[in-house]
Order: sequence, then C-alpha cells, then structure tokens
Amino acid sequence: MSLALAGSAAAEDIIVVSPIRPPQAPAATPNFTGRVQVQRLFGAVEPSRVTGGLVIFEAGARTHWHTHALGQTLIVTAGVGRVQQWGGPIQEIKPGDTVRIPANVKHWHGASPNSSMSHVAIGEQLDGKSVEWLEKVDDAQFNVALPNQSAPTASAGPSRARQLVGSVAPKLAQLTDDVLFGDVWARPQLSKRDRSIATVSALITMNRPEQLRSHLALAKQNGATEEELSEVITHLAFYAGWPSAMSAAGVAKEVFQQP
Repeated sequence: MSLALAGSAAAEDIIVVSPIRPPQAPAATPNFTGRVQVQRLFGAVEPSRVTGGLVIFEAGARTHWHTHALGQTLIVTAGVGRVQQWGGPIQEIKPGDTVRIPANVKHWHGASPNSSMSHVAIGEQLDGKSVEWLEKVDDAQFNVALPNQSAPTASAGPSRARQLVGSVAPKLAQLTDDVLFGDVWARPQLSKRDRSIATVSALITMNRPEQLRSHLALAKQNGATEEELSEVITHLAFYAGWPSAMSAAGVAKEVFQQP
C-alpha cells in the first residue's frame, strides 16, 4: 500500500510535455472582429492560476474591448499588430515585443490594417474567469493612421526598389537594381520564377511580412502562380513554424486580391 501511494504522489509531480497541435483555419470567433484563430496552449493547474494561448489574427482582425481582473502579458511572435487602452493612443507592436496589460484596464489588441499578427497571451484566472468582454472596436477606432507609418502595398520590382531606396541613397538603389535584379537575377542557373520562389521562401522563414508583400507581387510577374506560392507557404509551416506561415498567408491574401 505504501509503495502504491508513493507511486501515485510521484506521478503528480512529473514534467509533462504537450506537443503543439496544428492550427485550424481562421474563422469568425465570438468577441473578435475579423478572422482569427485561438489555440489554447495550457490551462491553469492548481495551485497555479496561469493560462496561455496562441492567437493568430488576419490583417484587420482584432479583439473587442475587454479587461482582465489580474492583467495579461502578450508576447508578439509574428507580423505587425496594434494595442490600445481606453483613452490612450494606439501603439504598434512587432515580433519580440512584450506587452504588459495591467489589471482591470480596458483595452483591445489585434493585427494592423495591412498585416497579420500573432501573439502568445498569458493571463491568470480569478474565480475561474480571466477576461471580461465588452463592446466591439469599430472601424473608426481601429483604422487610425499612426505617426511615421509607412506600409507600401503595391507590387515591387526594380523600379519599386529604386523608389523605396532612391530618395535616401541613390547609389544604393542603383547598386540594388544592377546587381540583384540585373547580374544575380539574370544568372542562367535558375530562372527568375525559381529565384522568386527561393526569395519568397526565405522571407517567410525570416518572418519579413513587408518585404514578402513586395516579393510575392514580383514572383507573380516572374511566372510563379498563386497556387504555387500558396503551396510554398503551406509547406514552410512545418519548417518556419505556424505563426510565420499564418502571417505569410495573410500577406498573400492581400497581394492576390490586388488587380
């Protein structure tokens, strides 16, 4: 009997590893505007009250206004997002940022208008509840232009590269055009289509949504189909991680919808 009790106690004090489950397709979710995916990572196990989840927002998606009785911490993992407390300015958040939300502060968070965003959300439960949901964040509240914001969405090629860089360093723009889009992209060992797919793959892996937006458009100009580029994103989810792939999927959706 004593050995059985000892074994039972030991079983309760062991390290448990729970493999992450593949995310499902984003969908309309209560208490959110737009398409998001909420994936629970872990629940509270007594005596702890801490819970955690991964939230992936498509571009333009966000939470409703809400509060947390014991506060919340967000860790941005991909894309570009926004957070705002009631009566305060919208703040932009990017990968690596940690956002600490104090207890009972009314706020919202989500993607930016032109980029998807994902974050890990960590909070505590009080009497079994961690959040109090409030009203929606309307479009006027969300679509506020931020100071010094620059988010080009048009397709980019050699002329676009010159436009972006030329005003600051004309020689650098010329060098980019002559070397990258000239000597390098003209090398016969890879076609421009194949070179575009390699570039897109690298940008997905490095989670560079703004550069990816330009190069997806350029890849289409170089002969890569939308079906091929979508398959690249799907395939890289297993190498670059689901958050990076979901961020890339949001960017691709924007680019593919452009005329």
